[in-house]
Amino acid sequence: MKNSIINVNKNLFELTEKYRSIIPLLVKQGFTQLNDQVKRKEFGAKITLAQAAALKGINLDKLVDLLENEIRKSDYESKTGAKIKVSGSLPCPVKLPLTEELTKTASQLDFQVELDLKSASQGLEWLKQDFAEIESSASLADIFISAGFDLFFDHNLMDRFRRQNVFKDASGITELNQDFVKAGADLLDPAGDYSILSIVPAVFMVNSEELGDRKIPHSWADILQPEFADSVSLPVSDFDLFNAILLNIYQSYGKSGVQNLGRAMKKALHPSQMIKEGGRKAADQPAITIMPYFFTRMAKRFPHLEFIWPEDGAIVSPIFMLTKREKIEQLQPIIDLLASKKIGRILAEQGLFPSVLPEIDNGLPENAKFMWPGWDFLRNQDPGQLLKDLENEFNQAVEVAKR
Repeated sequence: MKNSIINVNKNLFELTEKYRSIIPLLVKQGFTQLNDQVKRKEFGAKITLAQAAALKGINLDKLVDLLENEIRKSDYESKTGAKIKVSGSLPCPVKLPLTEELTKTASQLDFQVELDLKSASQGLEWLKQDFAEIESSASLADIFISAGFDLFFDHNLMDRFRRQNVFKDASGITELNQDFVKAGADLLDPAGDYSILSIVPAVFMVNSEELGDRKIPHSWADILQPEFADSVSLPVSDFDLFNAILLNIYQSYGKSGVQNLGRAMKKALHPSQMIKEGGRKAADQPAITIMPYFFTRMAKRFPHLEFIWPEDGAIVSPIFMLTKREKIEQLQPIIDLLASKKIGRILAEQGLFPSVLPEIDNGLPENAKFMWPGWDFLRNQDPGQLLKDLENEFNQAVEVAKR
């Protein structure tokens, strides 16, 4: 107990009067009386912290460490206004391990870290809705991490603040993994605003039982051909990946490519549905499913399903990170964690989301290529408005094809 802030022989009422921030922690330890002002005074005045720990069978040293850590955080925040918020969405396969690592790092800091991270399957509408009411960057979270071209590049959303010089890449990532270097996919932002930690690649899963006498498609160009009309399942509900597909098809094949993609769609089937069904032969089944690379791992047990990495490149939906320039020093421990080899390995190994870090073995097919629009395209266009236009083109093509 040497150099302790807390005197363990003080009663609970005295301690909670002096350090209000420890009340929730003591309640969690089982002292629910402290939640009520009257009971806190009556009960708390009769028992010291040391006695309380013994009563509940709690290790006193660990309890003191827990309480003092909270006191330091509260004191730091009151003096500096320091508190950081990490917001965004994480791909479902890696949300839990990444959140655990973030929570562990946050617990070692002298200030509070609020984690507002949801599964990517919930979409980003919950984030986008807030932007209509945000007038100043002071109201923004301090770190954003998510996929989503529209969120990060829409001129009315995140890009509005990027143009005000609010963000800075402090990841320290200056070299790319050779998987991207060899493929000529430069994911390092030349303007130093965005960090890209990893990517979600879109690939093909071909069902030989539904393909018939057609040749296996080996590229996006093949998918857009007339013979694959009404034959393809697209991840329309996976907004980040579907938006990436629309942008890249438009950039490479123009609006006619987007229209052909709409003509090709048979159904909007989530990859997990196809895997769950085992790609069984049944009415109205697609011959090709466009899916995140992650799902190919689960499809290997079905001999009639063949995974294809597109020859013209797996379409890339990057996992972006944006960090506030004015808080870089405070944010650095969190930034360093997210840009670390530990997180890179979680992304690459548990999620099959290739990491940009040079030290990580992404285990990709030999000579794997990538299709991504590039920084000039993203900055010179308004991806938010463009995606609305492309979605209309796509939906109209689907309607025409179904008539």
